[in-house]
Amino acid sequence: MPRVEITVPEHLEMQIAQMVEQGEFLNREEAVEELLSTGIKAYKTSGPRDEDDSSGFEDEGMMGHEDEYVF
Repeated sequence: MPRVEITVPEHLEMQIAQMVEQGEFLNREEAVEELLSTGIKAYKTSGPRDEDDSSGFEDEGMMGHEDEYVF
């Protein structure tokens, strides 16, 4: 499997660590893989975006907060 290195904001790392501690995932690698996969599926099912749409994932996050995505 290909390896990917990413940098995430500290609050996201803390949320991932908390999910692992609570037993939702076996480890960080599994958590990131599952959350990324779920996010990609959600993105694909949301349909095509207009380029003029300023409410996209990149700008404000899914919940309207910068760098905050809920899967």
